[in-house]
Amino acid sequence: MKQMYWRPRKVSGWAVGLVAVVAVLGGAAVELFQTREHQPDYERKLAAARLARQCQEAIRAERLRRGYPIDPKLDPGGTGLVGTTMSPITSITGHLASKQTATNPNFAAVVVDMFRQAGLEEGDRVAVGYSGSFPGGNIAVCAAIETLELRPTIVASVGSSQYGANLPEFIWLDMERLIHEQGLISFRSAAASLGGREDRGLGMDRKTREEIRGKIRDHGLPLIEGKNFADSFQKRMDVYQKHANGAPVKAYVNVGGGAVSVGRSFGKRFYNDGLNLEQPEEAAELDGVMAQFAGQGAAVIHLVGYQGLARQYGLPVAPKRIPEIGQGGVFVRRHYNRLLAGGVLVVLVVLARWAVFGDLGPRIESLVDRFRRRLPRAFHAKLHAELASEDAEEQHPLELMV
Repeated sequence: MKQMYWRPRKVSGWAVGLVAVVAVLGGAAVELFQTREHQPDYERKLAAARLARQCQEAIRAERLRRGYPIDPKLDPGGTGLVGTTMSPITSITGHLASKQTATNPNFAAVVVDMFRQAGLEEGDRVAVGYSGSFPGGNIAVCAAIETLELRPTIVASVGSSQYGANLPEFIWLDMERLIHEQGLISFRSAAASLGGREDRGLGMDRKTREEIRGKIRDHGLPLIEGKNFADSFQKRMDVYQKHANGAPVKAYVNVGGGAVSVGRSFGKRFYNDGLNLEQPEEAAELDGVMAQFAGQGAAVIHLVGYQGLARQYGLPVAPKRIPEIGQGGVFVRRHYNRLLAGGVLVVLVVLARWAVFGDLGPRIESLVDRFRRRLPRAFHAKLHAELASEDAEEQHPLELMV
């Protein structure tokens, strides 16, 4: 008995090549002709980023006026928001690339986006806890709050990790007061703490802690200084509750990794960077401010992993220059042109079917053969014409002599 088997139809190499060329050109066209679409709240995001840039410029000018030069190796964009490696108020090590990434004024648009996703509207109350570790992040939060006209209650801590607002004579409270006095923001912190470990300045020497207490008094702010972690936590919550005056707090914003705010190291693991609309089950028993507000139903905005947030929102990581306002996926998203992509797909399907089941291959081969046959004829005709021209030139002088 003879065996039956199926032999695949032979497809012309010319046909396969044509399909491949069309696929490459079609794919390139789909990539090249993408459509650009403004993200929600585009104008507000632009306004917040512009305001953040104004705040940065004011702080940069004041820093230089106070005699603190900008190190281009640490701050290649010249923002003035990257501090030094070590100083008396430096509480812990820091990651330079994160500090550089946070100086992008377009992060204010990111915070606007998070506020809007959380459903916040004009007049809503927000609680904020930030330190001197990310002055760029603090500015972004301030610009977003001002742009959306929210009502903030802010508790700041003075201590800073490396490369933050750790210049002893130009701490974050000085920066905040500056942009407030220049009319860029309409609010200031409600209270301040020493910062550092346990939010009590641990790790700093006694003289430095006393100087920070003096600075907080000079700024006219109540000093939060608990006897231990639990006491510091409760005193912060007392400030927030007092200023809320019974009104609901719609969101809590944490900038940096302050232990009392985050809830020691556990909070850093349980909460995602960025917007958290629901409290993780593991975080329900934490005693940090973040967990407390999340348990009350407030949205939590956790701003510490700036490199990851930058990638998520289409912003550069550790930019070498100050990015232009409006640059990034938080403002505009690119989308593929569905009509063009569909058209390319249809053409490819038709060509592939024609190549396998039709006579596309023979037709291409026939055209190639015709071209090959005509090419020698054209070449010989041109050569003959050139030879005839040369003969005519040689005969011309003889004709003149005759």
